[in-house]
Amino acid sequence: MFRMMMVLLPVIATTLMGIAVVAVLTMDMQAGWQEIAIAAVAGLVVSGPISWFVGKAVVAKTGWGA
Repeated sequence: MFRMMMVLLPVIATTLMGIAVVAVLTMDMQAGWQEIAIAAVAGLVVSGPISWFVGKAVVAKTGWGA
């Protein structure tokens, strides 16, 4: 399951980081680099547990990496 998580982590992390940065930029709050960096780090932190749960679900359904 850990291997599957490591395969999924880069995809999920970049997706969530991009979503968070776009959300900050679309709020039209004159975002400086700090707000953008905080949003990117928040997306990275959230992606760890999400990739763990997605990896666990994939392994449960397919048996890959068990």
